[in-house]
Amino acid sequence: MIGVDVGGTFTDVVALRDGRIETAKVSTNYADVAESVIEGARALDPRRSTAFNHASTHGLNAVITRNLPKIGFLTTEGHRDILDMGRVWRPATAMLDPHWRRSFGDAARPLVPRYLRRGIRERIMASGEVLIELDEAQARAELEVLKRVGVEGVAICLLHGYHQPAHELRLRELVTEVLGDVPCSVSSEVSPLAKEYARASTTVIDVCMKIIYRDYTKRLDDGLRGAGFEGQLNFADCAATLVPVERAMEAPYRVVFSGPSAGTVASAHFGEIIGESKLLCADVGGTSCDISVVTDGQPFVKTTFELEHDLIVNALATDITAIGAGGGSIVSIGKSGEVLVGPGSAGSTPGPACYGNGGTQPTTTDTFIMIGIIDGDDFAGGQFTLDRELAKQAFEGLDSDFSLAQRVRYAFQVAVENIAEGLFSVAIKDGVDPRDYSLIAYGAAGPMLLPAALETIKCKEVIVPPHPGLFSALGLLSADRVYAASRSVYTVLSPDAAGTIDGVFAELERELREQIPEGANVTFQRTFDGHLVGQSWDTPFVDVPPGTIDADAVGAMIASFHDTYFQRAGNRFDAYPVQGVTFRLQAVLETEKVDYPLLETREAAGVPLRPLKATTLRYLGDIEDVGDVAALVYRRDDLRAGDEIVGPAIVREELSTTFVPADYRLIVGAHAELIIRKHGGA
Repeated sequence: MIGVDVGGTFTDVVALRDGRIETAKVSTNYADVAESVIEGARALDPRRSTAFNHASTHGLNAVITRNLPKIGFLTTEGHRDILDMGRVWRPATAMLDPHWRRSFGDAARPLVPRYLRRGIRERIMASGEVLIELDEAQARAELEVLKRVGVEGVAICLLHGYHQPAHELRLRELVTEVLGDVPCSVSSEVSPLAKEYARASTTVIDVCMKIIYRDYTKRLDDGLRGAGFEGQLNFADCAATLVPVERAMEAPYRVVFSGPSAGTVASAHFGEIIGESKLLCADVGGTSCDISVVTDGQPFVKTTFELEHDLIVNALATDITAIGAGGGSIVSIGKSGEVLVGPGSAGSTPGPACYGNGGTQPTTTDTFIMIGIIDGDDFAGGQFTLDRELAKQAFEGLDSDFSLAQRVRYAFQVAVENIAEGLFSVAIKDGVDPRDYSLIAYGAAGPMLLPAALETIKCKEVIVPPHPGLFSALGLLSADRVYAASRSVYTVLSPDAAGTIDGVFAELERELREQIPEGANVTFQRTFDGHLVGQSWDTPFVDVPPGTIDADAVGAMIASFHDTYFQRAGNRFDAYPVQGVTFRLQAVLETEKVDYPLLETREAAGVPLRPLKATTLRYLGDIEDVGDVAALVYRRDDLRAGDEIVGPAIVREELSTTFVPADYRLIVGAHAELIIRKHGGA
């Protein structure tokens, strides 16, 4: 198997062959992302693999930059502005800002400008009853307008289409008659769920992704086949579960934000192997730090997520919080003379100043090389040579009264504190105590920054897994292959509702069995989203018992809801009736996963632990002086299970570096993980 994670700065590639992990890393080509993926695949010879698992932010980047196709949007007459209004929520930072505007609204950067949003004369009630029949003549007239302006695709979302899709399906036929064979997404198929706005925005994103990925997947598939790959191409969805490319492109909104989720899945899988079920996960790459939580061995999965504030997509997604903190984060001076780090990034072009590609602003990577944490002559396994003098010039070019030593020292401290603040905010949001959790550090920059954040965040320890620079890509070799379906049917849970609920799950299972390969070993998992009658917001992923849904099963669903509600809200209201809203079914296929073999002990190796060399770390001591600190440098390949290293120390490997601060110690775990704790800790 091959796994590829396309990041903002680098494209990471890993292969699993005969239980052995092979790796490669190439710069991401923004002009042609598919070419970066193919280049990385060639480095590991795809002819030897039967599966190619792909995660990317290609679609997300198109939304963020508004590099989107021209599409039309059809909705019930009188509701054409639903996309502009969103949920009418403001972020906390904009509550008192009269100039704030919604990012996707007409006053800013609309996904679909108002003239391309057309109202269709029809109306279906919440009960499914037709109040106003579809006016086909008026619909054709509106479609003629879209034809004249040259739309590339059409999104259709009518009121209550999730309950009664007849008008949506007929509109799609009219789209084909008037506009020809253009991509068309209808909400009753894309997202047959209640709440009109989220369903509408999801449908718009889906048709945009169909157009964007149509060319991308063809170039990717052609390039891989040209490189000799003959296996199955899979895409990871927003929860990092794998879907065959053909199925993924039927509903491509599910893959719009797949990259960061893979790292959380990799963390959960590795945590299971080493016996750690509570993890704070931090993926510090070149552009951002993606933070997530694993509790009891499971990532927290949401039923919706935001691409931008209030821009909703109805897809199962790992709960990821991204902050602008990475190796490429730009160091600058604020209005009050303070040192700032991020959120802006130098990316891969021009990149940090030390890359020598024309960058003139210092970055976190320049900070590392100035301190000496990074060896400029042995960066990325020798693929690049970094110029410390260029990094120095960039820091000297800052408009500041601070000395050079202060600028570098403060840049490092601010970068660490930015991530610590992000981690603490996520812990508070998810209601977890960091002291009960291990902090798993990955991404090329994670092991350099996160150990220094341990004092602030107060986690038990920092764990650096094997291949941290490519760990998210390893998540694609740790993920399940999953088919999922869901349906909204407002149903008060009672013995009389058993037949309705059983029919919904039977329909969902028939839908999935048509997609599942014949003979596959599959496990079905059933859940529902529900609320107490009268509530507006749902409690998701409540367990549903297997087998036929009868009166006893409905009783079990009600009890399960109250238990789940209590676990998440801290209250229970057993006397209140429960209403099921969305019923979900997942088919999980048995999938080969990456394994992390046991590392031999020092006794078995028969040789003593020796450092590679001694080095000097600058700017970490007394800030009034240069701040030189002596440190030992080790090669990770030379370490064995049970080894202990006292900081300050550096552990180098091909695609990452781990920094052990003073007063900390590193212990090598049984599966080659590096465990960093406060010196003297357990």
